[in-house]
Amino acid sequence: MEEKNLRQLKNGVWLFFFLLIFEGALRKWVLPGLSEPLLIVRDPIAIWLMVKAMQGNLWKPNSYVILMWGVSVLAFILTLFVGHGNLIVALYGLRITAVYFPLVFIIGAIFEKQDVMNLGRILLWINIGMTLLVAVQFFSPQSAWVNRGIGGDMEGSGFGATVDFFRVPGTFSFTNGLALFYGFTAAFVFYFWFENKYQQVSMGLLWASTIALLAAVPLSISRTVFFEIAITFVFMLFIVGKNPKFLSRIFGFVILLVGFLLVLNNFSFFQTATATFSDRFSSANQSEGGIEGVFLDRFLGGMYGAIVNEEISFWGLGLGMGSNVGAKLIAGRLGFLISEGEWGRLIGEMGFILGIIVILIRATLVVQLLGKAWNLIQTGNILPWFLMSFGTLILFQGQWAQPTSLGFFALIGGLIVASMKEDSQGQEGSEEVEVENVEIQDQELELQEELGK
Repeated sequence: MEEKNLRQLKNGVWLFFFLLIFEGALRKWVLPGLSEPLLIVRDPIAIWLMVKAMQGNLWKPNSYVILMWGVSVLAFILTLFVGHGNLIVALYGLRITAVYFPLVFIIGAIFEKQDVMNLGRILLWINIGMTLLVAVQFFSPQSAWVNRGIGGDMEGSGFGATVDFFRVPGTFSFTNGLALFYGFTAAFVFYFWFENKYQQVSMGLLWASTIALLAAVPLSISRTVFFEIAITFVFMLFIVGKNPKFLSRIFGFVILLVGFLLVLNNFSFFQTATATFSDRFSSANQSEGGIEGVFLDRFLGGMYGAIVNEEISFWGLGLGMGSNVGAKLIAGRLGFLISEGEWGRLIGEMGFILGIIVILIRATLVVQLLGKAWNLIQTGNILPWFLMSFGTLILFQGQWAQPTSLGFFALIGGLIVASMKEDSQGQEGSEEVEVENVEIQDQELELQEELGK
């Protein structure tokens, strides 16, 4: 019975994963008339996973979850009596910390390391198809069916035109989902180049997915995609400091990477996309003060501005108000009623004290996972470290009010926790070695007895 429950829960996680990747496609092309309800299509699955896991004693709330639930209850009460007072908006905001935050540990309890690698292999296949779709969207007019927006919007789903080309969303509702997808994929692509001893991925698939990932950088016209891949590359370099045996692998990987780029640069579609991306990169950096300005303003500036903002209510304006759904229900329009940044939204919705507590919970979780992933490198388990290359920023400062970003937060957090478990294949391998050693010893004893006779 327990094995059946575990299998059902694993299937639930897989369904959550596929809906995260293809929810936008459902809202744009398959069921455009249900685009608004499909916005929360993953919520029932998340709730079911939590209830089912608790009933089967596969998971119980830890200190992180208990503290987050306590803060959530207080924030919910303040929302109704001091904040905006809209029950529906409050419940929409409550689900983030009450359901999705625990999902990190629930997925971590349900999945094993082998499940994580299986998901990564499927992701490599999806990555190839996603990049082909992005290429078609990139070179197609906004009026084309493939570029329709949410609810079948004929104006198109492209965003931020650059030299007559738009940033496209792939299967997602908006471009941020595509950027998160490629950052997520990059962690697995880099990992499988380093660790493929059990042939989890065929070399043909790995080569094809790597080329698709590199081609996606200019085709997406997204600096975020570029930076996420760069961060994964930096995390890869840190591995050498912990375990020098990986130096030769890194050197070989860099050569392969340069080779891929040189080959891609011979194709006209790649040259066009690269020129467009370069123009977007230069113009955006100039308007935002260069790469340093982007980092300081978007990351450090967003944190600092959220803390020192004197306009924020001490008790908070109320859960859910910082989301697009909350803005639509409260103000009748889409937009940021509180703050575009995540820290500003948390403090704006929950108030200074509760908002800071939630930020500290997220920061503590990231530090703990980073530390454990770093220590596991020495044992040969480098998967958590590669996943943290994508997970660090989204766990720390990823936007919870945006459903796609929230989904990636829960998924990558859960996969990181699951990847830190003991490698069952490694255990089986060690057991096989032990059996072989015993057999060899027995043969030696038999040989000694025969020689003695």
